[in-house]
Amino acid sequence: MAEEAAADVSSAGSSTQVALDYLQDEKTDGDMANLNLGELDLTTDEYILDEVDIHIQANLEDDLVKEALKTGVDLRQYSKQVEAELQRIEQASIKDYIKESQNIALLHNQITACDSILERMEGMLSGFQSDLSSISSEIQTLQQQSVSMNVRLKNRQAVRSHLSQLVDELVVPGAMISTILESPVTEQEFLEQLHELNNKINFAKELSFRETLACSDIQDIVDRLKLKAVSKIREFILQKIYSFRKPMTNYQIPQNTLLKYRFFYQFLLANERTVAKEIRDEYVDTMSKIYYSYFKSYSGRLLKVQYEEVADKDDLMGVEDTAKKGFFSKPSLKSRNTIFTVGQRGAILSPSELEGPILVPHTAQRGDSRYPYETLFRSQHYALLDNGCREFLFLSDFFMVTGNSALDLFNSIMGKTLSMFLKSMSTYVSDCYDSIAVFLCIHIILRFRAITAKRNIPALDKYWEAVLELLWPRFELILEMNIHSIRNTDPQKLGVLDTRPHYITRRYAEFSSAIVSINQTFPNERTHALLGQLQVEVENFVLKMAAEFPSRRDQLIFLINNYDMMLGVLMERAADDSKEVEGFQQLLLARTQEFIEEILSPPFGGMIAFVKEAEGLMEKGQLDRLKNEEARITQLVRGFSSSWKQSVESMSQDVMRSFTNFKNGTSIIQIFSPQGALTQLIQYYHGFHKILNQPTFRSLAVRSELINLHHLMVEVKKHKPNF
Repeated sequence: MAEEAAADVSSAGSSTQVALDYLQDEKTDGDMANLNLGELDLTTDEYILDEVDIHIQANLEDDLVKEALKTGVDLRQYSKQVEAELQRIEQASIKDYIKESQNIALLHNQITACDSILERMEGMLSGFQSDLSSISSEIQTLQQQSVSMNVRLKNRQAVRSHLSQLVDELVVPGAMISTILESPVTEQEFLEQLHELNNKINFAKELSFRETLACSDIQDIVDRLKLKAVSKIREFILQKIYSFRKPMTNYQIPQNTLLKYRFFYQFLLANERTVAKEIRDEYVDTMSKIYYSYFKSYSGRLLKVQYEEVADKDDLMGVEDTAKKGFFSKPSLKSRNTIFTVGQRGAILSPSELEGPILVPHTAQRGDSRYPYETLFRSQHYALLDNGCREFLFLSDFFMVTGNSALDLFNSIMGKTLSMFLKSMSTYVSDCYDSIAVFLCIHIILRFRAITAKRNIPALDKYWEAVLELLWPRFELILEMNIHSIRNTDPQKLGVLDTRPHYITRRYAEFSSAIVSINQTFPNERTHALLGQLQVEVENFVLKMAAEFPSRRDQLIFLINNYDMMLGVLMERAADDSKEVEGFQQLLLARTQEFIEEILSPPFGGMIAFVKEAEGLMEKGQLDRLKNEEARITQLVRGFSSSWKQSVESMSQDVMRSFTNFKNGTSIIQIFSPQGALTQLIQYYHGFHKILNQPTFRSLAVRSELINLHHLMVEVKKHKPNF
């Protein structure tokens, strides 16, 4: 208790001391205030007059002084009053502080305690900071150790991977040994183990270059397995090659089997080149003989179903029809083909026929069928194309050759067969005079060449070029022979003259239309030039034949009939804008116009001559020179009126009898054609009307006898031929 009392006394004393310290501070502030008030004493002698004015002015601005001045209070009295008030407030404030002394002392103790606590916390945080610094250095050390351990781990894993691969490649498993030694080569397991063995052989070669000691441990067993595998593969492939030699064998089946096991040859080529060369040479020798034998036999059998009657050197376009008895008479289509007409022969170039099934000779012989040479040629060469493409792809795939190596290997197999083909074809071509057959063969080769190019098979390119070098010169020679035959034709030796189309021009029309239609797909300028020469010779021939007729009318009928026939045949096959079609159209139009003038001249020549003469004078303004021709005009008007119907009827019948093509005769006579004879007649009569309407002839009484132009047109239309 005594201690608590002492503590209370001490606390009270401390509180009293604090309060006294505070009061001392307040007193000091009061003294400062009094000092300030004292400075306001205007009676003090220490101030000089100027400074007094400044202080007076400043004090007058004070709010309390302003208030006191407003109320009229004595400043001395008021100053004492304020001082007393301040003392009273000071005493009251001291009492309040003494009253709160315990609380103030308690606050002071608490602040002191807080300071000590903060001081301890500062010490603790300083310790934490030093601890964290040491931990950071330890983390860096651990990080460095981790990186180092990670590098060592990766190095060990890399070494383990290489060592594991090395061990796996060095180990020869028992399954591989048993499979290579005992399993048939056709089993999938053997093929898989052969791949593995090939990898081990390559790996052993690689290790031997590095002088790896472990390689010697497996070298012996790997070599033995390789020899066993090579022996089994060699026996299997040779067995398949020998199976090609059996009669009636479809060699494509064993070829497909070899393609299935193409890795066998790759294995031999990589590990035993002598055996690989042996197999390759055996295959080349076998297939060369097979192809040669097959195509020689097939070509020979094809020739037995060719037409027996073929063209010879006398079967030329300009040869007279009587030179060879019955050759150009209508033949049986089952016995032979025609020489200058393509007929259905051109169908062989259609895609369906061109790539259709090949001919089977014994079937054709059994059915007594016969074919033109181009059909046999197509069948023979399509078989060559099909087998050649398949063989080239097989060689490239199985023997793993490309470029010139593949071409050389292909030629070593097919070279003998291709030479046989060229020799046989050279023999045939040297004695062939069927130009259409040769031209069709040329275009068959051109299309087959395009097919192989599309398939990206270059193996037969040189052969196609060699065949074309044989066929083109022969075709040009035959065409030139036909040109010379027409040029040297003697019209006197061609029998009885006839205005109908001549058989030589028909031959030309059929031949030219055939060549032009075939040549459209693969145009050839040399062919166009030769056809141009042939056309010129035919045109000259037609003019020479027409000159044999005594009358111009018959000459024109002959020319029109021949031009019309040639144009009709050409337009069936050739394009409308072809040079041949355009040339004959112009010739036909010119001769038709001349013929119309020729047939109008006998019945209406006087009127036509008068119209032409009058029109010429009208252009010169000299129509009055005909003013005295009244008698001539009267005769023309009355003559036309009395005879025009009979003349038109007779002319129409005569035209239709003169032309073999009724359509052409109709176009010559009818009124609806711009070049028709009746149209020309109407135009001349219309011109006759215009002339008589001129002032020079208006006074003529015969004008009233002119036939109404519209009436004349109606009547003329009634004579339109109906065929």
